[in-house]
Amino acid sequence: MGGTSNSLVYTYVAAAVPVISGLSPSSGPVSGGNLVTVSGSNLAGAISVKFGNNPATVLSNTATVIVVSAPAGPPSATTVTVTVTTAGGTSNPLPYFYVAAPTVNDLSAHLGPATGGNTVAVFGSNLTSASAVSFGGIPATAVLVVSDSQLTATAPAGAGTVVVTVTTPGGTSTPATGNPYYTYLGAPVLTGLTPSHGPDLGGDAIVLGGSNLTYTDAVTFGGVRAPFAAVSDTQVVATSPGGAPGTVNVVAHTPAGNSNTLPYVYDPS
Repeated sequence: MGGTSNSLVYTYVAAAVPVISGLSPSSGPVSGGNLVTVSGSNLAGAISVKFGNNPATVLSNTATVIVVSAPAGPPSATTVTVTVTTAGGTSNPLPYFYVAAPTVNDLSAHLGPATGGNTVAVFGSNLTSASAVSFGGIPATAVLVVSDSQLTATAPAGAGTVVVTVTTPGGTSTPATGNPYYTYLGAPVLTGLTPSHGPDLGGDAIVLGGSNLTYTDAVTFGGVRAPFAAVSDTQVVATSPGGAPGTVNVVAHTPAGNSNTLPYVYDPS
């Protein structure tokens, strides 16, 4: 007949409770979808990684590192706790901050030289954590956050009309609202004055011919401002101010800078 075998010892070992020590990054967009690395110990065999009550998608898992795709968070910026659950239990919590996406709704100014180098103020919302500003995809430099609704940046060189965007842990702004557009201008050029002389009492209509003159914002005769009207990109009509007999330099100015100079002669009355 059969019977019962001899016995052997079997020991139940409690699975170690997971411990998390770091999140990288520790903040991200409310839309989720960004990669977050969870560091710690006893993380193998993770059953779930939760951001608040929302489960993340686990992409890779070792005993010390879990990489997840963060789930979407609440509709507005807030802090939640991240936990890891394994067969050993649920870890300690670590805070994770959901950041609202930045917006850009205005600039000061909207025009500047093609060479860049000028300072542009950017207005919007959720700008405090700005990590980058770009003009048509070209990075700006010297980004300085003034407040959650304003920052300044040095424009890079560029051409045409571009969208200015701000990037934060909450994502990159989109041109959905306001006026985030910036136009690069070629430097103004003067090629002729008609006439090139007139009475020292002033009052004559002088046609300034050239290029890149559409955005002319000042015309000077020997440093004296003259009334003017920009007729086209190639023509400005100015009224000569009074001046001492002799030759002075005429200059047109736009947001791209000063033009070259052309001589204008004041005839003695």
